[in-house]
Formats: sequence, C-alpha cells, structure tokens
Amino acid sequence: MTDLVLYELSGCPYCAKVKRKLDALGLEYESRMVPRSHSERDEVEAVSGQTGVPVLIDEEHGVDGMPESDDIVAYLEKTYA
Repeated sequence: MTDLVLYELSGCPYCAKVKRKLDALGLEYESRMVPRSHSERDEVEAVSGQTGVPVLIDEEHGVDGMPESDDIVAYLEKTYA
C-alpha cells in the first residue's frame, strides 16, 4: 500500500497536472475519484476542509490534505525529486 492518496475528478486538468508529476517521479499512489457534484464530496471535505480537487495526502510526511495543483506539484518536486 502506498502512503500517497490523490483525490481527483475525471477530466479535471488540475488533477491531470498532478498525476503527470506523480508519474514523472515514478511515485505510486492511490487514486480516489470524487463525485462531480461538490455537495457530494464529503470524504474530500473531511480531509482537506474544502470540496475542490486535486487533494493530496502523504501519510509518511504528515500531509493530511493538501489542495491546489501548483502547491502539490511543488511539494512533490521538493520532497521526492
């Protein structure tokens, strides 16, 4: 099992950017698809405090719910590159 979990939505360009970085770094991660409707995104809201995606969890490094694709990509580069 991996310590990285990515909450994402199919067709989301911001999620795709994060997935490209994860793949480029050769990182394994668990993908959790969220419902299209924001009002149904209880799980991602519980971990991040908001309903937008992408959201990254990195248990090994104590990241409990990082939002914003640019922040996630920068974090991945700093931590895993």
